[in-house]
Amino acid sequence: MTKDFYIFRHGQSTYNLIGRTQGHTNDSVLTELGQEQAAGIGQKLKDKGIELIVTSPLKRARQTAELANQSLNVNIVEDERFIEINVGCVEGWPQDKILSQYKDIYDKLHNVVPDENICYPGGETKKQVRERVFAGLEYWVSQKDYDVIAISSHGIALAQTMIALGQSCQNVSNGAILHLKKENDTWQIIGWI
Repeated sequence: MTKDFYIFRHGQSTYNLIGRTQGHTNDSVLTELGQEQAAGIGQKLKDKGIELIVTSPLKRARQTAELANQSLNVNIVEDERFIEINVGCVEGWPQDKILSQYKDIYDKLHNVVPDENICYPGGETKKQVRERVFAGLEYWVSQKDYDVIAISSHGIALAQTMIALGQSCQNVSNGAILHLKKENDTWQIIGWI
């Protein structure tokens, strides 16, 4: 059994543009550039045989899925397992405010070798993100109706997917697409599109 997944980061959002932390914040939407990036995702995927788009329920990911789908014309379903990391009490904060109040946590989370068991108060760890993203992927592997699935997700969720598969990954650009394959019991990174 082989399943292909094309996981993409949403297009540039209003919070990306002004440097605010997003996490589960749901009032950040796509900028004009973000809308162009989302349409570009659809163009890049239109010949890949996509059968379904699964999206994080956050507006920026949902908008990206809908714009990409103009080239794909498949069903879109939401799955909370692909939501961005919950950054707890710093949701929506600018970086300078986070650094002034939680510099120790920030440094540990953004270190070259981050502490995977640390999080902001009320948030989740990067290890927890990996676990829920892979729970979502395994669920979709088990769905017999689809062999090629696109997933609209977020930067940290994508970076943690790479890390879980043994690859280092610090930053994921808006609109980037990662192609993964699960063949029998083995996950493979095919590469970035």
